[in-house]
Amino acid sequence: MTSLRLAGAQWTATADPADNLARIDELTARAAEQGARLVVHPEAAMAPFSGRLDTIAEPLDGRFADGVRALAERHGVTVVVGMFTPADEVTTDAGKVRSRVRNTLLVTGPGTTETTYDKIHLYDAFGSRESDTVAPGDLVRTLDVDGWRVGLATCYDVRFADHFTELRRRRCEVVVLPASWGDGPGKASQWDLLARARAHDSQTWLLAVGQAWTPESVKGPYGIGRSVLADPTGEVRARLGGGEDLLVADVDRESVERTRSTIPLR
Repeated sequence: MTSLRLAGAQWTATADPADNLARIDELTARAAEQGARLVVHPEAAMAPFSGRLDTIAEPLDGRFADGVRALAERHGVTVVVGMFTPADEVTTDAGKVRSRVRNTLLVTGPGTTETTYDKIHLYDAFGSRESDTVAPGDLVRTLDVDGWRVGLATCYDVRFADHFTELRRRRCEVVVLPASWGDGPGKASQWDLLARARAHDSQTWLLAVGQAWTPESVKGPYGIGRSVLADPTGEVRARLGGGEDLLVADVDRESVERTRSTIPLR
């Protein structure tokens, strides 16, 4: 297949995983009706960061993940969904034991080998400490969708160029980047810049899909919208605004091959 139709579903998660699963179902159905083969939902689509992650997390054979599998099968597409899975326990400086989760992407659908990716680079920045409640992953993940090699990354990973150059070395042609990118001074311009830069670094089509915009004054869910599709040179081909919306676009393999031939990166 020389082209692939992608969809990015930009929306706002609630504190109820069942409600969010229904929203994933609805938006996946809309994307499938428009011919999308790979449908990407935001980071923390299961539930936002503003709640207790250790009490909301479920294993990969739990109700939420099984629901994602069922809707992907029903709509005949591959979906990427951000969720939380149990991880480990850590002892704080105060001597308390705290359960942590993993920030997991579940990728599943008919004809696709199911894959998960645990976010490697945690958001310990801008006064936040994701690592207090989330355990980092340590494996870069790729998979094949309709004959296309797809790489996985999550939100804060976008600040680390080596993650994306590694995906290029693994011959990825598309990278998907679900996010829950908080609002704040300079955050929108950083998101725009980094998404384009990482598409250029990986020389892939990069689809970055965030939660819809939430005011900085609101304690979660966290999002600015601005989901974007950038081509292998880093040029923006499509972008959403701040509200809930669906981005559907075709990508072509020839653009990847031409860019890598014209600008050979090692």
